[in-house]
Amino acid sequence: MGAPEKSQANANSMQRVKVYRLNEDGKWDDQGTGHVTIDYMERSEELGLFVIDEDDNETLLVHRISSDDIYRKQEDTIISWRDPEYSTELALSFQESTGCSYIWDNICSVQRNLHFNSLNNETFHNANSELRELPAVELSTLPLILKTVAESGIADQMRLTELILSDQDFFRKLMGLFRICEDLENVDGLHMLYKIVRGIILLNSPQIFEKIFGDDLIMDIIGSLEYDPEVPQVQHYRNFLKEHVVFKEAIPIKDSLVLSKIHQTYKVGYLKDVVLARVLDEGTVANLNSIIHGNNAIVVSLLKDDSTFIQELFARLRSPSTSAESKKNLVYFLHEFCSLSKSLQMVQQLRLFRDLMNEGIFDIVSDALQSQDKKLVLTGTDILNLFMNQDPNLLRTYVVRQEGIPLLGLLVKGMITDFGDNMHCQFLEILRSLLDSYTLSGAQRDTIIEIFYEKHLGQLIDVITASCPSEGNAQSSSCSGERVEPPTVAKPEVLSNICELLCFCVLHHPYRIKCNFLLNNVIDKVLLLTQRREKYLVVAAVRFVRTILSRHDEHLINHIVRNNLLKPIVDAFVGNGNRYNLLNSAVLELFEYIRKENLKSLVKYLVDSFWIQLVKFEYLSSVHSLKVKHEQFLESFGTKGTVNVSDNRKRGDERALEKEEEDYFNEDSDEEDTASASMSNTQKVQTQPQAVLSNGVAASQPPSRYCLL
Repeated sequence: MGAPEKSQANANSMQRVKVYRLNEDGKWDDQGTGHVTIDYMERSEELGLFVIDEDDNETLLVHRISSDDIYRKQEDTIISWRDPEYSTELALSFQESTGCSYIWDNICSVQRNLHFNSLNNETFHNANSELRELPAVELSTLPLILKTVAESGIADQMRLTELILSDQDFFRKLMGLFRICEDLENVDGLHMLYKIVRGIILLNSPQIFEKIFGDDLIMDIIGSLEYDPEVPQVQHYRNFLKEHVVFKEAIPIKDSLVLSKIHQTYKVGYLKDVVLARVLDEGTVANLNSIIHGNNAIVVSLLKDDSTFIQELFARLRSPSTSAESKKNLVYFLHEFCSLSKSLQMVQQLRLFRDLMNEGIFDIVSDALQSQDKKLVLTGTDILNLFMNQDPNLLRTYVVRQEGIPLLGLLVKGMITDFGDNMHCQFLEILRSLLDSYTLSGAQRDTIIEIFYEKHLGQLIDVITASCPSEGNAQSSSCSGERVEPPTVAKPEVLSNICELLCFCVLHHPYRIKCNFLLNNVIDKVLLLTQRREKYLVVAAVRFVRTILSRHDEHLINHIVRNNLLKPIVDAFVGNGNRYNLLNSAVLELFEYIRKENLKSLVKYLVDSFWIQLVKFEYLSSVHSLKVKHEQFLESFGTKGTVNVSDNRKRGDERALEKEEEDYFNEDSDEEDTASASMSNTQKVQTQPQAVLSNGVAASQPPSRYCLL
């Protein structure tokens, strides 16, 4: 029966397609609608794609399937390629995604067969035929077995899988032939066995995988794959697995099933990633990964249900008689055990992590974080990250306990310690999760935040002051005012992470931050970073101030104005000159934010104090707009003319005008009313901020106590 007649007979909705051809204008021309099938080309043993018009049975497309990688599957319903014979782009758009998947799998299978050998009419069966039986497994029949495996068609592959599984002794006999060929140094036989085993693995049958990856067969299977005819030298996979791979038991595992699954997992992973890495398709890799995932779940389930095993593990970790090297290996095992728990269902994972917490895993991690071994410290942080990703409240619950308080200090210490491997980033992430006010409950939140601000925030500020060129850096940031030994100069990356954590705290703990910042001059000290030569640290300081301003806290804004805290930023901006870089953009964005948010006192402060420096940058829209905004404030107040920042305001009416302007710019703030405009400068007293409770009601206690809120 000819190809067109055959296609017409097998046409159905699943194979209904539209044919498109790319024209010279780069647009797709619709060539018609028909039904697609795969069959032999006329008077040829090669396979091709046929599309027959659904209306008049005319042939819309004939394409010889190529072994080259020219085919692309787009979304779920389109297969496209560039036809090498006609030098044109073609595409099939399927009515149903199942039909697209079916044809795509057929194309991939034909390409795979083309890579093995040229197809033969005698061994290729069409969709309606069936493979009847396998050849006997003997040395003389190896060529026939290879032909059957390598040249089986799409329909035959399912049948071939059934026949292999139905013969209980097939693989035992096949591996017996492998050992004979290896003993006799029968290279041709070994090459054929390689192709047979490879072809069987590419059938991608989970039932076959279960058989060949058993303890009695897997090493022979790997051995047969050492004799790739396309590789000039014989590989030595088995020798590597036997001689060089060492299975370390940090604690003896008595369950034979657990041991078997551990060994099988490693060997399957080795086969996937090394032995057959260049020949496996995506589907086969996915199934092998499923085997590994399933084995991990079995291992973790069996170990977690063995109460004696878990108890012995933690008893050894706590025992003073356990050597340092053994404890290190036990911590590595504990980390791997926690990592493999991802294979469990979510409920089982949560139960396991709670059990580990109750057994004292955080005490073990605390000891690991105090080690001088960087790898051990990294392992400890990895364990904490696994807990934070699974259930952060487990670690938070531990930290608020009396025995867990030191762990928070170890995390802060780790963040400012130079481990050389950017490990301080991991400490930063853990601290951020612990201090995240959006996910903390009331009592737990207050306790963790209180511990951090009372005991550890000063450490971070001291690191900044000790690492920046300024006088008096030896002075500690602690509230006691005692002089302490200054920390060593930190790496720039550490300083950047400290800034990032401070910005996080500003957003999450505004009231705590306000109290601490005002009492300890934290903003002034962080702005010492503007003196560093690393531009990204200067940008970090600018971003820190920008984050503070985003809170719209009048006390902090007035503190900035009163203490001239934007001067370092303006100096850095002016020193940067006309260079268009991240620093330039960060400062201009800060100016733009102040203008857009209508922060009157800051606009007046910037223009009055720094316009002589900024005037040469007036060509920049952000700087010019800042000046315009200042003039608008003055005009709306009834003042004409421009502001002369060098005017000494000698006349009394000018002093009165200045006082009225200050009253205007400071209106709506939380400060107490200043003295009347007629009061002389010597009689003025500095205004104090008034406490405001969280509900917006003014507090009755003295203004200096607002920081206790």
